[in-house]
Amino acid sequence: MSTRFFSEDEIRRLRSWPEEIGRNELISYFTLGSGDRAWIQRSARGSGNRLGLAVQLCALPWLGFVPDDVPAVPRSASNRLAVQLGIAVAELDGYGEREQTRTEHLRLAAARLGWRTAGAVEWKELDEFLLARAVEHDAPSVLFRLGCEYLSSQKVVRPGAISLMERIATVRKDAVAEVYARVEPLLDEHLRGELDGLLAVEQGMSISRLAWLHRGATTASPMAIRGELDKLRYLRGIDAHALDLSSLPDARRRRLASVGRRATNQALARRDIDKRYPVLLATAAECAVEVLDELVSMFDQALSNMENRARRKLDEHLAQRARASEGRLTLLDEMLAVATDLDNVPDAAVGAKLRSGIGMERLRAARRDPKDRLPRDHGHLAMVDASFTYLREFAPHVIGALTFAASTEAQSLAEAVTILRELYARGGRKVPDDAPTAFVPTRWRDYLDRAAKSGNSTAYRHYWELATLLGLRDALRSGDIWVPGSRRYADPTTLLLPAEQWPTWRHEYCALVQAPAEANTALEQAGEQLQATLTELESVLAAGDGPVRMSETGELTVNRLSAEAVPEEVEKLRLDLVELLPRPQLTELLIEVDRWSAWSDQLTHAGGKTHREAQLRRNLYAAILAQACNFGPIAMAEASGISEETLRWTTEWYLREDTLREANAAIVGHHHELPLASVWGGGTMSSSDGQRFPMRGKSLTARAMSRYFVDEGVATYTHVSDQHTTYGTKVIPVTDREAVYVLDEILGNTTDLPITEHATDTAGQTLTVFALFALTGFTLSPRIRDLGGITLHRLGTRKETTSAFPNAGSLLTGTIDTALIRSQWDEMLRLAASLKYGHATASLAVSKLHASSRRSALAQALVEYGKLQRTIYALRYLADEAYRRRITRQLNKGESLHSLRRDLFFAHEGTVRRRHHEQQTEQALCLSLVTNAVITWNTAYLELALERLSQRRGRIDRDLLTHVSPALMEHVNPYGTYEFPIEAEYARSGYRPLRSPSDTV
Repeated sequence: MSTRFFSEDEIRRLRSWPEEIGRNELISYFTLGSGDRAWIQRSARGSGNRLGLAVQLCALPWLGFVPDDVPAVPRSASNRLAVQLGIAVAELDGYGEREQTRTEHLRLAAARLGWRTAGAVEWKELDEFLLARAVEHDAPSVLFRLGCEYLSSQKVVRPGAISLMERIATVRKDAVAEVYARVEPLLDEHLRGELDGLLAVEQGMSISRLAWLHRGATTASPMAIRGELDKLRYLRGIDAHALDLSSLPDARRRRLASVGRRATNQALARRDIDKRYPVLLATAAECAVEVLDELVSMFDQALSNMENRARRKLDEHLAQRARASEGRLTLLDEMLAVATDLDNVPDAAVGAKLRSGIGMERLRAARRDPKDRLPRDHGHLAMVDASFTYLREFAPHVIGALTFAASTEAQSLAEAVTILRELYARGGRKVPDDAPTAFVPTRWRDYLDRAAKSGNSTAYRHYWELATLLGLRDALRSGDIWVPGSRRYADPTTLLLPAEQWPTWRHEYCALVQAPAEANTALEQAGEQLQATLTELESVLAAGDGPVRMSETGELTVNRLSAEAVPEEVEKLRLDLVELLPRPQLTELLIEVDRWSAWSDQLTHAGGKTHREAQLRRNLYAAILAQACNFGPIAMAEASGISEETLRWTTEWYLREDTLREANAAIVGHHHELPLASVWGGGTMSSSDGQRFPMRGKSLTARAMSRYFVDEGVATYTHVSDQHTTYGTKVIPVTDREAVYVLDEILGNTTDLPITEHATDTAGQTLTVFALFALTGFTLSPRIRDLGGITLHRLGTRKETTSAFPNAGSLLTGTIDTALIRSQWDEMLRLAASLKYGHATASLAVSKLHASSRRSALAQALVEYGKLQRTIYALRYLADEAYRRRITRQLNKGESLHSLRRDLFFAHEGTVRRRHHEQQTEQALCLSLVTNAVITWNTAYLELALERLSQRRGRIDRDLLTHVSPALMEHVNPYGTYEFPIEAEYARSGYRPLRSPSDTV
């Protein structure tokens, strides 16, 4: 295991001063008190020595150590200290020429601050701390950072970078032994044999069991479902589902399983047992959960596909029926004309008039047999029944293999599932007379009643079985029924922080999100907001002449927002700025942004490998562009000269979801610090929207949507900041509602962006989501289609509201169940805290809350609170045109980035070809990374171009730049061969030269 996990350049940076110091740090660390100044005066002779001692006194708590080259401290820091001491800053230049002086001053500064150097005791304590962390976080760079933070917290001067790196290397070896010691009690001879069997290629198989387990399905066909069932049976046969790895931290288990997913059989077999068996244990345990989740998901999708096919056939049938019924409708009109002609046709003569005037032949032909009349669902279940043979190809196997548990409300359905399992097992045909039917929806009851009345036990069995299976699917979605051992379909109560721990977390959480701990206070505050927004809207409506007004009939009229006025000089400014921008190759742009932000350092090896080959950085760039531009490894190998095998290996081991997110965060963080970024926003607002891509081949993520695809496609749901950077990326089925996923990336935001407000379109909001945004400390600001048509809700009586607000109050036609909110307030906070602290993912919780047909008290309370929050939003949206424009402006930023992504994702006509969700996610993150790199590069060079124009023309109003998007691509060349001039780019001092207006492209 290498002890040098940082490059020489990185080690040099670790020993040196940061290039810049932030204003807050400057004030916090480089401000001397009167006692400090007096102490410096006593402790050092000569102006240069005093200033040098002051630098060391301030730098030690800032960095945890003091670089040897003290005069190289950032100039703003030395200037600040020089002013405070009344010393010329130039006096510092000769400081430290005598090493003894510098060392003695460091000792004095440490003693004054209460710091100490690392001795045997301090090293031992650091080793113990690092070992505990290394068992969880194996990444050496993370351990280095944690070690530095620990030393600072203990007021121990950081030792040299090399010494600390060597210590970390030793601790990582010790962590491997510690992990093995924790799992060794599980490893009896039988289990060792089963684990080694994962690496064997059995007779009749072309691949090892381990590779077979990781070969995911791409379609929810009966054959694919049976394939997952085979995996589940195998894993249960080796008791993988019962492995107790709770002695290992979650992060370590995930990393071990990641290695097992990527390593070859030969590589794993060559490992020592202390490294091999922990990997195989974690892999087997993770596979047991993943296969179970995948099986349930495929069962859901297969049923849904069958139901959707039936619905399409039903739509066609109903359309044909409607066309065939046109003659009956004409006949009805003629009959009504006779029946309503009271003056000329008395009641007693109506029948004779109809028979003589219309004719018995037409009347008999139009008469429809009662059996042909449509049931309540218009025949949907009957259409599903037509696929009953298809259903039987997988349903009995799935029901027989899974164990279910149910809430009290779903006991009737759970009992039906148990009976169905028994019928499948013994080949029974008749449903028992006492089989439950209470769970059957009203729209399907007629099917059962008619079959029972006619004595048709076969039809009854079909309809009862279909109702049971479709009910089970819906209950699994909502959490009314769950699968023990599953992660996605687990008991919904496990999504909440443990009840016994919640009281200790409540106060901290409420302080964090500034939410009242008491429901009455929360409702009182919301009521005040409601009153304030009603007051604003009332004044707007009273004027009666704006884009939002009441019509003469008392209905709300909301005019479409007019186009935002853009100063005429903006377009010329944009063209002039773009003309000055250099014309880089996309590869050069990517390298330059890496030089600024070091994003590629975040792409670490999945197995913890620390040595980075000289060509690794080049290979990373090529692998990322192969994904982001949709080339794939074969085409990129041809374009770059890097072998396909190298690109595949680099992609497999370095381009993972977690590392790509960290790399994106590094770019977003650097962009956030660029001066020009603040012109577009403070990083506090964001928006999200889905972008749809066609799919080539089959995938469990792909769905049909004729509006967008000839066949099937997937959606990439991205979160974009007001500074034009993408901080969240998620691949979702195009048919899923975006509101389910909107909170995931906001709560999981690890960038420097301080997001507080979020905009979406109509699909990104629901009442439940409005409530959860408020409860987690965020503001939801959507642009809802036909806002005037939604129901708004009030807290008081209608009379009180309309009396106080005659115009605006009349819009609040709904009421809010505040008693329910009060009774569930603590549980609402507990759920929100569970999401905020990462105990559960928001999309999983929201999907279950949305899917439940019998809403729990908690789900109902969230809807009621959402009504209140949405009403406050809607009133503000209607009253404040500036608010409406701000939301639209932010959503437009997301649209401009959609166009940029399309420009980058150009190969293979922008068609997604990766078939598994994990691969699709990694590709989407690569695309976001390159998109962010383009935005960051453009922002930096637009600033330089603006300075150049200002020198020529005089001061330029920076506010004009709010209308200039950095989502520009016309000056960047993404085509041709791909060369990676890394040495030349890293040797560059500063930025590349701007172009002159006379230069040609």
